[in-house]
Amino acid sequence: MALSSQISIPPSQTVEVTQLLSKSPVQLAGLGARDSLRLEAGMCLYGNDLDEDTTPVEAGLTWVIGKERRETGNFIGAEGVRKHLQDGPPRRRVGLIVEGAPARQGAHIYAPSQKENIGTVTSGIPSPTLGKNIAMAYVKSGWHKKGTEVEVDVRNKLRKAIVTPMPFMKPNYWRG
Repeated sequence: MALSSQISIPPSQTVEVTQLLSKSPVQLAGLGARDSLRLEAGMCLYGNDLDEDTTPVEAGLTWVIGKERRETGNFIGAEGVRKHLQDGPPRRRVGLIVEGAPARQGAHIYAPSQKENIGTVTSGIPSPTLGKNIAMAYVKSGWHKKGTEVEVDVRNKLRKAIVTPMPFMKPNYWRG
């Protein structure tokens, strides 16, 4: 079983920490491994899966705004968040399991056997842990329900994908 940790250290300690870790029975991994673990855990990457135009409601992250703050509206973007809470968001973040080649950021999502563009992939990888191609995407509300079949344009070929709950794998976090 692979366990992973992400360590944040001051640049001045990089060499020392790397030397200490290299003496232990660990393997250092790069951004590809981090991205695989992040996506398998259903975690967003700012700039890919979140930006200043994404509301917490669309992203399924309403829990990060305390109930009292939601009620008082005392935060930046409160008007949009409250509107989405009341009326529902126009789009929702979903997980996808994609058949065939992996879908990458920017791939368009379509209603099956139709030409209607219903969303866009924000992150996608072949998951080494699951042995499947997974992706995170935003789709129009109504297309976000578990088990919904959609099609993803992967290199000009439509691939079947199934909307899947996130996280794809149950994460086991430790906060030190």
